[in-house]
Amino acid sequence: MNLPNCLSLLRFPLALAFLQGNPLIRALAILLALVSDGLDGYIARRTRQISRIGTVLDPLADKFFVLFALYTFISEGRLSWPDAALFISRDFSVVIYGLYLAMRRRLVDYKFRAIWCGKITTVLQMSILLSLSAGLPVPDPVYTLFAVLGIAALIELYFTDRSRRKAAI
Repeated sequence: MNLPNCLSLLRFPLALAFLQGNPLIRALAILLALVSDGLDGYIARRTRQISRIGTVLDPLADKFFVLFALYTFISEGRLSWPDAALFISRDFSVVIYGLYLAMRRRLVDYKFRAIWCGKITTVLQMSILLSLSAGLPVPDPVYTLFAVLGIAALIELYFTDRSRRKAAI
C-alpha cells in the first residue's frame, strides 16, 4: 500500500460525511475528495508509484464517492433519478467504450487513461455536489451539459485510442 493508494482509499470514508446533514461537513468532504483525487495520480506519476491496483482503486473510489452523494441527495428529494443519470453520463460512455473494446477483443490490452472531458466533468460534478450540499438550486440545463460531456468523452476515447494505435504501428 503506497501513499497514492491511501489517498484514493480516503474517498470511501469521506463519502460517509453525506450521512451528516451539515452542509459544511459535506462541502469539506467534497473538497477533500477533489484534492485527494488530484493528488493521488500526481504523486503516483511523480514518484513512479503507479500500480495496477491504483489504476482500479482510484476510479472505484471516485465512483463510490459520487454515487453515495447522489443517492443521498435523491433520498433527500434534492435530486431526481433522471438528473442523477445525466450526472453520470461520462461513466455510461466509459462503459459503452469498454463494451466496444470487448467486442473488438481489445479490452484486456487497453489502458484507460484520464481524458479532458473526464477532468471537466469531475470539476463540474464536484461543483454541483457543492451546490446541492448548500441547498442551492441547480438549473436543468446544467444536467444536460453532463450528457453533452458524456458524448464528448465517448468521442475523445475513440480518437485517443485511434491515435495511440496509429502511433504504435
